[in-house]
Amino acid sequence: MSYTSSQRAAIECVDRNLQIVACAGSGKTDVVSRRIAELLLVPGVEPANIVAFTFTDKAAAELKDRVLRRVQDAGGSTLGLAEMFIGTMHAYCLDVLQRHVPETFRYRVLSDVTNRLFIDRHSKEAGLTSCPTRLASTPTLYRYRDSRLYQQVLSVLREDEVDDAAVPDQVWDSFAQYIRLLGKASYFDYTQMILTAVELLEDVDDERGRAIRDHVLGALKYLVVDEYQDVNPLQERLIRALTSGGSNLCVVGDDDQTIYQWRGSEVSNILTFAQRYEGVETVVLDDNFRSSKGVVDLGRTVAESLPAGARLAKTMTAAGHQQWQRGDLLALTFDSPQAEASWICDRMVELRGVPFVDGPDAAARGLSWSDFAVLYRSVAKDADPLVDELRRRDIPYVVKGLNRLFHSAEIAAVVTVFAYLVGEVGSETVQSAWENAEIVPSGRDWKSAFGVLETARAIKAGARWGVYNIQRLYLDLLAALEVREDTIPGTPARAELVFYQLGKFSQAISDFEEIHFQSAPAAKYRAFRDWLTHQAPDYYAESDADVGYAQPDAVVISTVHQAKGMQYPAVFVPCLRRNRFPSKRHGGVGLFHVIPDVAVAQPDRYRGTVEDETRLFYVAVTRSQKYLAMSFSPGGNQLFARPSDFMRLASTNQHVSTKHTWLGPSIQRLAPTPRRATPQVTLTFSELKYFFDCPYQFKIRFLYGFNPPLHEALGYGKGLHDALAEVHKRALDGVLLTTADVEDLVDRHLHTPYAYPALRENLVQSARAALERYFDAHGREIPNTIHSEKQIQVHLGEGVVVDGRVDLIRRLDTDEVAVVDFKSTERAQPEDVTRDQLHVYALGYEELVGESPDLIEVLNLDDKGKSTREEVEAPLLAAVRHRVLEAGNQLRANDLPRHQSWCRACDKCDVADLCRSRRDA
Repeated sequence: MSYTSSQRAAIECVDRNLQIVACAGSGKTDVVSRRIAELLLVPGVEPANIVAFTFTDKAAAELKDRVLRRVQDAGGSTLGLAEMFIGTMHAYCLDVLQRHVPETFRYRVLSDVTNRLFIDRHSKEAGLTSCPTRLASTPTLYRYRDSRLYQQVLSVLREDEVDDAAVPDQVWDSFAQYIRLLGKASYFDYTQMILTAVELLEDVDDERGRAIRDHVLGALKYLVVDEYQDVNPLQERLIRALTSGGSNLCVVGDDDQTIYQWRGSEVSNILTFAQRYEGVETVVLDDNFRSSKGVVDLGRTVAESLPAGARLAKTMTAAGHQQWQRGDLLALTFDSPQAEASWICDRMVELRGVPFVDGPDAAARGLSWSDFAVLYRSVAKDADPLVDELRRRDIPYVVKGLNRLFHSAEIAAVVTVFAYLVGEVGSETVQSAWENAEIVPSGRDWKSAFGVLETARAIKAGARWGVYNIQRLYLDLLAALEVREDTIPGTPARAELVFYQLGKFSQAISDFEEIHFQSAPAAKYRAFRDWLTHQAPDYYAESDADVGYAQPDAVVISTVHQAKGMQYPAVFVPCLRRNRFPSKRHGGVGLFHVIPDVAVAQPDRYRGTVEDETRLFYVAVTRSQKYLAMSFSPGGNQLFARPSDFMRLASTNQHVSTKHTWLGPSIQRLAPTPRRATPQVTLTFSELKYFFDCPYQFKIRFLYGFNPPLHEALGYGKGLHDALAEVHKRALDGVLLTTADVEDLVDRHLHTPYAYPALRENLVQSARAALERYFDAHGREIPNTIHSEKQIQVHLGEGVVVDGRVDLIRRLDTDEVAVVDFKSTERAQPEDVTRDQLHVYALGYEELVGESPDLIEVLNLDDKGKSTREEVEAPLLAAVRHRVLEAGNQLRANDLPRHQSWCRACDKCDVADLCRSRRDA
């Protein structure tokens, strides 16, 4: 593709520190991917020499795919690309720790939601209820109500530059309790991952820290940091540590899009970058290729309303193919939220089928529901009228993330099941809710369904608590009611949408049971019911992530924060009310009632400022490619009765109209055709195996997001793998462990958090026996290790990558290279390693080093378990490569059929009941 002079300057600058200031829609991902591809063509630069940080996993997947394509376009080699890290800072730090610090191999990662559940579940041990405030009315923080605030306190104390002496000792005591509990439970939260890695990299006095630092910095030559405007002080410390060895630094960002100040990001990082680093070249990408000149001009108006000293000088200009026409951009006032919601729906109906061209060379298609995005400052507080109107008109919609999941009719019906379990409602209420939500056909036999529920609440004395598994109950209930895509009332599109929602609820169950699995059954049911009612909607209110890769053809409802990085043909920004957008500072207990504001530099970052809100509004309007409607209606009280200043700002722009003229009947229309963008899918080898077993099983798990029930022995197989990983990593360093080290290895690595005491002891003994057998059978081969836990990839093209680690690559006494997979079929890993999967490992090794291994081996760690070894044959390898490529094509085409009839794969599948009735067996 052709590049502008600014883009070319950014691509070609490889010998100086580089700051790329990238306006919205300026093609920064293309520029960064091309720059990385150009670096890989430089003699002496290997993929392992490059690290690129992105803000989200989705952005990482897109960048990886584009780098691959750019390298191929330039005629370069793709060998070894698995050695190049592209991902989030959190993932990078976890990778560093779990490569080099064996004590952390057992650690699991808490999401923001599971972290909050963890704090609430252990509120006293975590220091929550002893953490003091400076308010007489609230001497300490409260469980549930203040757990999000406590999360923020814990993050600020680790992420920001804090004057330790200004923080009360009792707050530090609570903090210390939390850190101890986190380590005791073998968890990382997102902040602790980065902090632990940073402290290792900064500690030049510690021998192990020096060794890790030498290894990491010795390989790193080029560091790229995307979304640099949202970096916080701790993340800046990580960047400093990684570049302290002299590596080249390129930062990419837009100060006008700094929208995470409330999470501690520091806009001054990007404003002062050129003064803080040596030899900086600054390149401004100010051509917007996304939007029409009307949208671009409005975005520029918003950005330039910021104070002169609060932004870098730049002028965004329209350079894309979208044409502006009078009436595309609207700023409208309505008498009520209901009237506003009604007009938004009318406008969507009006635009549906209107021709739209996605790219300069693309054919026109008719706009469809998924081309419309409604962006709110707060979905939880403002979206109800629109949701009600969409539902009334049968317009399909999805809410990004899980923040309004519990308001959907389908999930509200599911929640009644748990109200029934704790005796709050009767069977008639449950049945009525499900039938009114149209999840099951009218007249469905509920006898077996209530049999499932009665079994669940008939708790037997002495029964293991793990038997009472909420996820298992959920899947059994759906099976009893024969809830499947082909039984959902309505159209196939509606069935897809319902399954999308039901899959999200499965994720919510997994989040809860991650923390509450070991609770007594009756208490667990009650806690889950209360959490669903009182806490869960708030817990997910700021969740950025969706579950699964499904892309329903439905209107997208999202917060502006969640829409960052997205684009839509038509965007609606409603509820532009004073004190809502820009948001009013909230009362109640806040951060600076716990940590004095004098303890933190620039405390207004956490309070929120008008400048922050203006940047957020800039992000909102620049998501639009062509159509943009901003609107005001008075809220429920005088606080929200007047229009936002953003309405006035928008109305003054010459491209914005304040009256809507309806499109006439003569407008050309096409059949509504959703743009099915290829999802950037990164699959593990195990996930690909699910695809090989059954494409529809894959769809249920990964496109819709249904999770299997937690297993009581979960962690056993991983513990064995981690112990052997340490054995072979130490061998690479010249240290050979023996049978005498088995007890220490098991103590360090075996973490089975869901096992009851007797099972735990049994697992410990089994693990010790398995490792002793391994040393007896293979101890003399350990020095032949070539790689342990080696990262490899298989690129399918078009955004689909199979990514994972091979347990062991070793050289046999015969001088043959073998790819080895450790297997423990006895505990928590019932699936077989198929021949296809092993050959996928071989393909990954081939992409890594350029030649095929000689052998593929399965080493079964169980007593009397079957191990296998076979040659890698070129015809088999070619056949598997073809099958993998076909899998990628099927994923892109959403061609994921189920098996024609019940088969062996169905027998082993724990989500088979979501596919077909077991009567088919």
